[in-house]
Amino acid sequence: MKLSKLSMWAALSSLTLSSVACSSGRDYLFEGNEYSNPIKVNNIKTLYKERDACLAKNAIAADGENSDATTIAKAVALACAPETDRLIAATNVDRDPKVAEAIRNDTDKKAALFVLKAPR
Repeated sequence: MKLSKLSMWAALSSLTLSSVACSSGRDYLFEGNEYSNPIKVNNIKTLYKERDACLAKNAIAADGENSDATTIAKAVALACAPETDRLIAATNVDRDPKVAEAIRNDTDKKAALFVLKAPR
C-alpha cells in the first residue's frame, strides 16, 4: 500500500510538472521557436536587416530651423515602405492588422532613432 501511494504521488507530480511546462506558451528549449522553420526565420532576419539598412541610408540629421526630427523620421519610414511591406508579408502570414501596425510602429521608432543619430 505504501509503495502504491508513493508511485501514485510520483506519477501525479510528474504529470503536473509536465503539463505546466507544456502549457507555458513559450518554448524554452528553442528561443522564439526558431528551429521549427529555420529558413523562414533566416529570411525574416534578413528582411529586418534590409529594412534597417534602408532606414540608416535614408536618415539625415534634422536642422533646428527648417525641419524637425519627427517630420524627417516619417519621410524616412515612408521611403522604406517597400522594405517594411516585405517584412510584414513575411512575418504576418495570417494578415493580422495588429501585427502589421506593430511592425510599422517599430519602423517609425527605428527611423526616428536613425534620424537622431545621423551625423550633422
